[in-house]
Amino acid sequence: MIEFKHMEGEEKGKIKLYALSTCGWCKKTKKLLDSLGIAYDFVDADLVDNKTSDEIEKEVEKWNPKETYPTIVINGARAIIRYDEDKIKELAE
Repeated sequence: MIEFKHMEGEEKGKIKLYALSTCGWCKKTKKLLDSLGIAYDFVDADLVDNKTSDEIEKEVEKWNPKETYPTIVINGARAIIRYDEDKIKELAE
């Protein structure tokens, strides 16, 4: 089971961020979400065990066949692939 870390903020739906701890774009995405005051859950895929890593890969691949990071899934209905500042800012509206 994937254990997400929760970041407090205004609830704008169920926002899940799949990231890598060493990825500059992932760090930038977290900072932007934080600065917008949006609540989200995240997991750093490179800091989990192999079983969980496989689970994350399958989940990310559903939304992003190239399995790039960051991948943000919103309400299990749509995704923002890679760092897209404009689309992320739309979450705050």
